[in-house]
Amino acid sequence: MERPAHILVVDDDPGIRSLLGEYLERNGFRVSLATEAREMRRALESSRPDLVVLDVMLPGEDGLALCRDLRARSRLPVIMLTARADELDRIIGLEMGADDYLAKPFNPRELLARINSVLRRSRALPAEQGPAHRVRFAGWTLDLASRQLVAPDGVVVSLSGAEFRLLSVFIEHPNRVLDRNQLMDLTLGRESAPFDRSIDVQVSRLRARLRDEGREARVIKTVRNEGYVLAAAVERLN
Repeated sequence: MERPAHILVVDDDPGIRSLLGEYLERNGFRVSLATEAREMRRALESSRPDLVVLDVMLPGEDGLALCRDLRARSRLPVIMLTARADELDRIIGLEMGADDYLAKPFNPRELLARINSVLRRSRALPAEQGPAHRVRFAGWTLDLASRQLVAPDGVVVSLSGAEFRLLSVFIEHPNRVLDRNQLMDLTLGRESAPFDRSIDVQVSRLRARLRDEGREARVIKTVRNEGYVLAAAVERLN
């Protein structure tokens, strides 16, 4: 029998912690609760959660800083909770390496759906240990297991979780135009909301990583009124 996934909920609001803890347990998850950074780190050391639900507004170290620190050391999936429906908050959360975000107030059923979606995507990724799975495109090399991107001149370029997922989607669909809804669905498991331009920001940041900025972008091209395309052949090395 498969063990239940372990969810760590980090939120300083006791009502939300209690609600989410009880709701997730009723839906078959094992749940740990933390109120701030120190408790979160203790929980990470004492157990191995499968996913962290992390509030942005925490006393002391905020959730964005904690997410960035966690992502630097681990591929543990993170869903950010924000009290403000501010697009900038969502974009910054994704840039820090969050796998998804949800604005408060929210329906616990929606969080449950996001958790299940992120866990499915996480389990589909290559294991952190084991043989490398590398691809080459436009002179760049990406190791899908370590998430290491190497430039044509040999320089190693770091990627956030959001940038890695977006680049992986382009690599899986080379020379095919992908619109914003397709990119949101393939990276976050849902369609974009009206006026949500987080994908455009992520494409811009990914282009910066690929030294592909400006009007003459050659690797990830903009197709006017349609979307974006990885305009390069992809070679699978192993």
